[in-house]
Amino acid sequence: MMGQRLSTLRAVRRTWRSAWMEAWAHRAGFWFQILIMLVNDVVWVIFWWLFFRRVGAIRGWDIDQVMILFAVLTTSAGIVLGMFNNVRRIGELASSGGLDAVLALPTPPLAHLLARRIETVNVGDLVFGVLLFFTFGNPTPARFAIFVFGVTCSVLVTGGFLVMAGSLSFFTSRNEAGDLGFHAIMLFSNYPVDIFTGFTRFMLYGVVPAAFVSTVPTKLVDAFDLGWAALLLGVAVFVAMLGWATFTLGLRRYTSGAVWTSA
Repeated sequence: MMGQRLSTLRAVRRTWRSAWMEAWAHRAGFWFQILIMLVNDVVWVIFWWLFFRRVGAIRGWDIDQVMILFAVLTTSAGIVLGMFNNVRRIGELASSGGLDAVLALPTPPLAHLLARRIETVNVGDLVFGVLLFFTFGNPTPARFAIFVFGVTCSVLVTGGFLVMAGSLSFFTSRNEAGDLGFHAIMLFSNYPVDIFTGFTRFMLYGVVPAAFVSTVPTKLVDAFDLGWAALLLGVAVFVAMLGWATFTLGLRRYTSGAVWTSA
């Protein structure tokens, strides 16, 4: 059993390495796409810097905290969308019958899918996020360790939620849920959840877990709390397992050339 697991891990690692080699094959394009994303992120940060310089703090959030929030968000998004980009395409592949070739491989389908595609432009987010933290995050060994913990949990929440949303296509034959889930969690993660109130705030903690993608990790970096850290880790593991379970159940409904009709 252990030998089989090691063999599976090696196969997934080779797949991921092959995806990196494909991305790196065109070096000029590789660095150009990263540069484009870096410029885009810098413009976004300048906008928020000017905004907070004019209005001051909003509901307890100042420019320093927002910079940490963006550092967490761009780093985790760079990992999920850059290094495991197929997380966005699960719904498309499921609804179009694009998983047939994957099922024939001797590796877990979800692991192979996630490792198979690198999106260079999003890798720029990863680079930017780390640089942003070291520039504005008042880095110390302790704060950096908390930052890494928060980013890891953010990756699990984002990846698990996107897998779950995309996997709904197995049951509906349509990819709207995957697209809607992606735009919802990415949009709301750009803002401190504390600026929302009432039902919207509840939604961002309990339905679309955007609060656990950026807001909660940022609060931990700013003022570490063991209870919130345990909650963040628990939510991250739960959402990741929910994504895996939804994909696994959906795969059982999948048939070769999965094109649904009303018949």
